[in-house]
Amino acid sequence: MNQNQDVMDFIAAVKEPWQAEQCVQLREIVHQSIPEVQERLQYKKPHFLRNGKYAAVISTSKDAVSFTIFNATELQLPEGMFDGPPERKTIKLRQGQAVDAGLLSSLVSQAAAAL
Repeated sequence: MNQNQDVMDFIAAVKEPWQAEQCVQLREIVHQSIPEVQERLQYKKPHFLRNGKYAAVISTSKDAVSFTIFNATELQLPEGMFDGPPERKTIKLRQGQAVDAGLLSSLVSQAAAAL
């Protein structure tokens, strides 16, 4: 895994343990879905890139962890699970909500394939 120290520091600084766990899991999903992914901290959030183009981003808020998938126009998304404009879709995960790793991995892989 191509790990960036700034991204590792971001996750380590997340105050809520459940949010930190989700960040770690989402990061692993991205790395498994895009083997050549590059990560960096940008705009104070972990961004994941393929061929220099945004593939995904993780952010945290008071009560959620948001995961945005870029290049999402062609994706078949489950109804009501994601928000945002056609080119980027965001899912907000709340405490106690399980991450569907298989679904997210498939979506990230599909979206990044064209980058």
